[in-house]
Amino acid sequence: MNNPILLISVIFVASIICGILPRKIKPIFALAVSVFALAGSYSLFRLKSTSWGLFGYPSLLRIDSLSAFVSLFIALFGALIILYSVAFMKEKAKIGNYYAYILATIAASIGAVLSNNLLLFIGFWGFLGITLYLLIAIGGEEAKGAAKKTFIIIGGTDALMLLGIAIIWKLTGAMRMDAAPILIDNKLAVYAFILLALGAFAKAGAMPLHTWIPASAEVAPLPVMAFLPASLDKLLGIYFLARLSFDIFLLEAHSAMSLLLLIVGAVTIIAAVMMALVQHNMKKLLSYHAVSQVGYMVLGIGTANPIGIAGGLFHMLNHAIYKCTLFLTAGAVEKEARTTDLDKLGGIARFMPITFLCCLVSSLAISGIPPFNGFVSKWMVYQGIVKLGETGGKLWVIWLVAAMFGSALTLASFMKLLHAVFLGQEGVGKDRTVKEVPVSMWLPMAVLAVLCIVFGIFAFVIPLKHFIIPSLAGGVSYAGLWQPGLATVLIITGFAVGALIYFLGAIKKARVAEPFIGGEVLPVETRPTGTEFYNTIKDIPVLGRMYASAKEGLFDVYELGRRLTSGFTGVLQYLHNGVLPTYLTWCLIGMLILFILLLRAL
Repeated sequence: MNNPILLISVIFVASIICGILPRKIKPIFALAVSVFALAGSYSLFRLKSTSWGLFGYPSLLRIDSLSAFVSLFIALFGALIILYSVAFMKEKAKIGNYYAYILATIAASIGAVLSNNLLLFIGFWGFLGITLYLLIAIGGEEAKGAAKKTFIIIGGTDALMLLGIAIIWKLTGAMRMDAAPILIDNKLAVYAFILLALGAFAKAGAMPLHTWIPASAEVAPLPVMAFLPASLDKLLGIYFLARLSFDIFLLEAHSAMSLLLLIVGAVTIIAAVMMALVQHNMKKLLSYHAVSQVGYMVLGIGTANPIGIAGGLFHMLNHAIYKCTLFLTAGAVEKEARTTDLDKLGGIARFMPITFLCCLVSSLAISGIPPFNGFVSKWMVYQGIVKLGETGGKLWVIWLVAAMFGSALTLASFMKLLHAVFLGQEGVGKDRTVKEVPVSMWLPMAVLAVLCIVFGIFAFVIPLKHFIIPSLAGGVSYAGLWQPGLATVLIITGFAVGALIYFLGAIKKARVAEPFIGGEVLPVETRPTGTEFYNTIKDIPVLGRMYASAKEGLFDVYELGRRLTSGFTGVLQYLHNGVLPTYLTWCLIGMLILFILLLRAL
């Protein structure tokens, strides 16, 4: 199917039909439609560069190398999530129109990515805020608060985006994204850029508009988290930030707006990963890493040089792959162990080997360990930052330290997660019936885990060559040398030598005993989980106060807005107390103010 208008329309109509079908038929129907969407997106991907008009308006929709590969992966993630949901959502008592919302989200996302008109784009973008609210609310009564918070943050920034689009109309008199880029050389252009960038930040989950992601993680169904904040919203948010920076506007290195992106990226990396370190819930930990990794993407785009931009876009794609995998593994653990509390888990790798391997691969990928895909994209972002310094930047060391330090803390977080969930002693009250999840659940995880490996080892041959580099106007030159093939061979050789040593040492039988101290067997409640070890960072005075402030909502834009609104309405309630003399007093004061204004006007 080479017509995006028809493709989007068919998926939208299918989502409506899915909403009225019987519950047993919905998953099969939705899966068939998602496969159709994937096939249609692949057909569009092969077109590379085409535009379509509608209702007499030329070039309303346009496909190029960037929108082509983003729409392809939107459809891929949609198909995998629906396949995963067949088994995961089966046990849920109430799923409502879950599958219909997923299909509608796929259609609107493809529409937003292919839109070449800002008004059409904001229409699809706003519709996605509604489906996001509805999908989070499927989590039940406890999810309604998080859904409302999400809707207010996303909806509020959507309103700001409309104001930014109005400014663009005033500046250019046009709404097309492929028009001549606007120079950010006046106040109106700066205001428009910031207003539109806030929408991208909120969608992707960059600080300070990130708090809807951790709030939703604990209550929303895990397939929803894997599909939206983990993968789809990152693709959409960073896609639009890239469009905004290099198509709609012309972002220049060392400019004020470039500095803004670099600051947001660095703060997001460090602040979110520090929050992830102290989490005791697998879903909450993953949600903060979904925020932290956005920082690398924003940093890459903020460098405004080809290698940094390519790294940011590549990390956008890589993050969608490995973070979706991680949330899906969390869903598998929740389904079998009935909890995602790190203190209650442990030792389930032997019962869920495929889930463990998928989580291990994706954990190494997000930590930037070679030869996985996360290493290559981070390496490219690092090069972009160094390149920024070579062209006259003075703060590049700060951005580089933030990126590398964040990667080290990410590895520390996932060492804790892997040990607490899959390794070590068995958890408190662990159910022996824990087993591997059905094939419809582990297959999507396995596919994405394999992509983490393939996109790392063959980074220059497949993803960079076919997806990322064609999205840039010019080529990309690499300052360093990275040979993934040689590194992979050396790593495999190291594993082989280690396995040989292990098996040689296992020839001699060893005595197996329960852990004990002073001759007394340790009760399972006292087993080391690794979670408490990381709590020692809270003992550092400065960090301790920051964690306490974060817990109270001091850094939460939504919470600050709620308190400000409550305070303002409280004052109004105090003033409007229903006493007649009070109202007469306010009337006299109002008349006096009007009288003074009239006198000054005369």
